[in-house]
Amino acid sequence: MAKKSDNQPVAASAPAAPNATADAALDGSSKKRSHQPGHPPRIGRKLRLERAALRERISKEGAQPLRKAIASLKSVMKAMQSARRTGKRTGFNQTVEVHMNLGIDTTQADQMIRGSVGLPHGVGKSVRVLVFCQGENMVSAKKAGADFTGAEDLIKKIQDEGFTDFDVALATQDMMAKVIRLGKILGPRGLMPTPKAGTVIPTGSDVGSAVKEFKAGKVEYRADKGGNVHAGVGKMDFDDEKLAENITTFVEQIRGAKPTGVKGNYIQSITLAGTMTPGITVSI
Repeated sequence: MAKKSDNQPVAASAPAAPNATADAALDGSSKKRSHQPGHPPRIGRKLRLERAALRERISKEGAQPLRKAIASLKSVMKAMQSARRTGKRTGFNQTVEVHMNLGIDTTQADQMIRGSVGLPHGVGKSVRVLVFCQGENMVSAKKAGADFTGAEDLIKKIQDEGFTDFDVALATQDMMAKVIRLGKILGPRGLMPTPKAGTVIPTGSDVGSAVKEFKAGKVEYRADKGGNVHAGVGKMDFDDEKLAENITTFVEQIRGAKPTGVKGNYIQSITLAGTMTPGITVSI
């Protein structure tokens, strides 16, 4: 058998396969880019025109009475559902939201608007309620439908595991000295129990009643830095009359919370919107 010569040239290795993605990008034949987190999918030209037409129609109609605004909101939602490429994105039961711009100075402590209000027809979704309590109050809270109850064990779970899988946190007055440790975790999420929001249950009050109110649709509200108050007040499939009653209840609650230091126009604007619809201005 012939031996290989030591000075026999070594065969050159095959060149590495070129980067298919780079080449495809150069020749313009790249595949559709995958969705990047934090960036919405690109909207086609036809859909952009349809949305622009809806916004123009809303702008021309101007501020509308409440019941007409509700009907217009539902009409816009249906138009968006039937628009090209939007059926899958807007086919769910959207939340109806109220956005109110108030003439308040949020840098003044006495002009901060915050509280809670029970809506006559609820909010149309299951509300997960957590209650910091102990003893007999735990029994009352569970009977009323509380999803999570506890004392030190619940506080430890939130501190150690970052547990925040709930929508509302209530606390009895005797638990607040311990619950205050959770301020840095619950505060930024708007879940910290506070007397102003009605989520701290005074000593001697019925814990079960407080739980039932929030489970039935009691919503919290708080003015942001721009003096705006937002709240979900129902679902798009609610009857117009039920939506009107919920919205009226919420607006009257905010109207009644007017700080004494506010001068001039208090409620500057009210806007209705769905989760994925343009806003419709309501005449005050």
